[in-house]
Amino acid sequence: MAIVAGGALVLGLTQHANETDAATRGAATARSATGTPTSEPSATSTAHATPTAAPSTEQPSASSSTASARITARPTPTATATSAAAAQAVTATDSTSVPRGDVESNGRTWKQSYAEDFTTDAGLGSVLSAYPRLGAYSGYSDTSGRGYYAPDKVLSVSNGNLDFWLHSEGGQPLVATVLPDDYQPHTTGRVSIRYKTTDTEGYKFVGMLWPSSNDWNEGEIDWPEGDLGSTVRPASAIPGTLRNGMMTFDSSIQQHSASTQSSGYHVATTEWDHGAVRFYWDGALVSTTHSAVPTEPMRVTLQAETAIGGEVPADASGHVDIDWVSIWD
Repeated sequence: MAIVAGGALVLGLTQHANETDAATRGAATARSATGTPTSEPSATSTAHATPTAAPSTEQPSASSSTASARITARPTPTATATSAAAAQAVTATDSTSVPRGDVESNGRTWKQSYAEDFTTDAGLGSVLSAYPRLGAYSGYSDTSGRGYYAPDKVLSVSNGNLDFWLHSEGGQPLVATVLPDDYQPHTTGRVSIRYKTTDTEGYKFVGMLWPSSNDWNEGEIDWPEGDLGSTVRPASAIPGTLRNGMMTFDSSIQQHSASTQSSGYHVATTEWDHGAVRFYWDGALVSTTHSAVPTEPMRVTLQAETAIGGEVPADASGHVDIDWVSIWD
């Protein structure tokens, strides 16, 4: 993923889930990125770790062969179209209830396809059965290669929050990635999450739209992304720019949020439209790209994992709490 420091784009280590081309790449891997300083669109180098197992939704109906085998048709909830004023309510940080209904934004009516408020408590090891629409990565290393995807030891639900408990057991950092509406493909999308994090060294959080085909050359949208306790920034890869294992990101959008992830609940909204991707923080537009706009189907993922750089203290223990998630198409 991309980072801004002193106005310059910093890119670095990259990995991604890639199940459909295992024959040519060896195995599936997890994905996020950072890079080298530049003020122009910048390429991101890739590094592919070898997981011990392919990503799994851990649901009885999920296939272990390809991501496309896991895509399941979901009914679209009946919803009432909202006004522009109601659309603003979607990004209100004091709104503890998940927004429901369609949204008018930027001259378009967004149809709600998913909404989850996490009202059913679930202990460690029971979240994926209590919430059967959630998918999860499990059984292999995260982006930095230091964390291990272990949803049964990380995820729980209480007090209306999906909690990611990031910690180590036996010296192994444990992390989790969830797919709110499983591997459902979207051709455009509006994704909002209300969340908060602790200020914990060694871990990070990123919301992503990732190609359903697992072909990175089709693009990537990341928002929000940042180490726990830090401000966050958006990034979007320009489709068709994959060269020598590197993608070019639109550096012009690298603006940081006005507040940190650990300063209380915040609402991050990604609006992937035709010809534009917009990034909102607590209802305020952070930046927009018109060049790094995917045109192929993407899936929604929420990744809480080890940070790209620095140490992961053995005694570090932190949390990412998702209050609600809403998706519109």
